[in-house]
This record gives sequence, C-alpha cells and structure tokens, in this order.
Amino acid sequence: MKTKQDYQKEFLEFQPQLKSFLYRLVTNAQDTEDLVQDVYIKTFDALDSFQSKSSFKTWVFTIASNKAKDHLRSQKRWREDYQDNCRTATYNSAALQEEMGRLTATSPHGRYVINEHIEFCFTCMSKTLLIEEQVCIMLKEIYNFKIREIMEIADLSEGKVKHALANARKRYHKIFNDRCSLINKQGVCHQCTELNGLLNPSQDAEQATLAVKLVKERERQDFDKLLDLRMALVKSIDPLEGEGFDLHNYMLETLPDHSTS
Repeated sequence: MKTKQDYQKEFLEFQPQLKSFLYRLVTNAQDTEDLVQDVYIKTFDALDSFQSKSSFKTWVFTIASNKAKDHLRSQKRWREDYQDNCRTATYNSAALQEEMGRLTATSPHGRYVINEHIEFCFTCMSKTLLIEEQVCIMLKEIYNFKIREIMEIADLSEGKVKHALANARKRYHKIFNDRCSLINKQGVCHQCTELNGLLNPSQDAEQATLAVKLVKERERQDFDKLLDLRMALVKSIDPLEGEGFDLHNYMLETLPDHSTS
C-alpha cells in the first residue's frame, strides 16, 4: 500500500505537466502557481478518499480541472479577433511596444522564438473553445490521457467526450486554416513573422519558419495532419520553461484588456 510520501513523490513527478496544463487553461503565471498549490493542498487533505479506481494522476487532474473551471467561471470566452485587436493596440501604443522590447532585451526568458510563438498561438486560440472542449482536447492530444480517463476528469460521458473532441478539432481547423499565415499564405495572422522582425530582427524570419515541420507540410493541404503536427509541437514545449516565456506570458495576461481597449 502506498504511503503519503509515495503519493507526494508521484505528484512531484507529474507536477510539470499539471502546471503547464493549468497554465494553458488560465493563461496567468501567478494564478497557475496559486492553483497548483491549491490542488496540492486539496489532494493531500482528501487523500483518504482516493480509492484507486483510477490512477492517482487522473484523480489529481480531476481536482485540477475543477479548480480551473471554478477560476474561469466569471471570465468571458475569448474571441478569435483578440490577437488582431491586440496587434492594433500595440502598433498604436509606444508604451506597449517599449514594454515588449524591454522584455526581450532584459528578460532571461523574453527571447522571441517562432516555435514557441506557434505554441502561444495554440493556447490563445484554445481559449476561444468551450471550456469542456478545451479540457478534452488538451488532455488527449497534449497530455496523452485515454478517453476513459478524460471522462472521469471532465465528468462527461463517453459520447460527450468524443463530441467535444470532434468539435474542438473542427474549430481548430477553421481557425488555423483561415488565420494562420504559416498554413495559409493568405491568412490574416502574420504575428509570427511580424513579431520576429520587431523583437528578434537578427533571425531570418523566412528561414526560421521554413525550419518548422508544420510549414514544410503545408503544401500537401492535409489539414488533419497539419493540426496533428501543430499539436505535436505544442506537446514538445513546456510554456513555462521556454526561452520566450516572459514575453508570451505578458501577451497572454494582457491580451484581453488590450484587445478590448
């Protein structure tokens, strides 16, 4: 029988995944730290009620998802045009440009990296989904949970989980096929190359984008494969540990305010 110390050790082993999962949901670094601490306390206060019907990790992610949903309950669902509006606000504000420049110049984690910006964009666009869709697609595609585990974590039937996954993929197809200039050369979103020029001018934007497997595959027009490649890239990145963390965290935390100002 496992002891409390065994469970604490197991918690620490998957804590980076738990933290990045919560961060992708709440998009605020300090809120994420607070939620992880709350989840830890709730987990070990309620450890006697854990009946091992599922894995300990699944049980903890269930607690975490409920905490995140409670946290997000009063917040509005993001709109697709948030990035566009934020881009306009930034170009119209010397102060915003100065702050982003300061982050890239002085922060140890403020470097602009195209791969990480694709991951940032995925997180941003995920916020336009219904929370159940966001939770289900991330658990399956980014964190490798099985359908039966997602059913427990999200408290949904098998049919509703599969419906949420299908809806999320359909939504992502529409968003990225219409907006992402790395997939659709005529898309409206050019932040990857624009921000590269503004914040990392020493890097050749074209060369950097062509190095991304997603871009190499776009000519085949296999949108399911392109979405899978995007998710594989997201899976490979811990947003809290990236070279561009401070820059992207600033953008995520301020984007709703800037896009509606």
